Amino acid sequence: MNLKTLVLITLSLTLIYGCYPTTLEEQSKDIKAAQEASDNISIGKVQREIKIGMSNADVVAALGSPNMVTTDDQRREAWVYDKVSTEAFVSGSSGLRFFWIPRDVKAAGSTTQKTLTIIIKFDDKGKVRDFAYQSSKF
Repeated sequence: MNLKTLVLITLSLTLIYGCYPTTLEEQSKDIKAAQEASDNISIGKVQREIKIGMSNADVVAALGSPNMVTTDDQRREAWVYDKVSTEAFVSGSSGLRFFWIPRDVKAAGSTTQKTLTIIIKFDDKGKVRDFAYQSSKF
């Protein structure tokens, strides 16, 4: 077997393997890893880390930058953190496969959206004077 044939076989096998569909377990692991790597703002984190009187720099250190900054009629800032996430679940089964082509595939899925809104109000010295949060799931 010459080098050209070996390279062609290796390349062909790599392409075929790359097209092979991933299992539901592998997809779930990928989704979970992406969620863990994403922004970890939660109600629990707000309850644990945000305190009346803390500076706006401490809030940024705890939660990151806000999505929106507004001011009231006294020029005091209010920061809004708004997080929306979608969770998808797919359950399926398939019969025997020929190479990478699934056969007798049956699947069911559902999608859930979650929202978390956090509002942090600051006094004229840049200290937290009040905060509130709301979460919904649909």
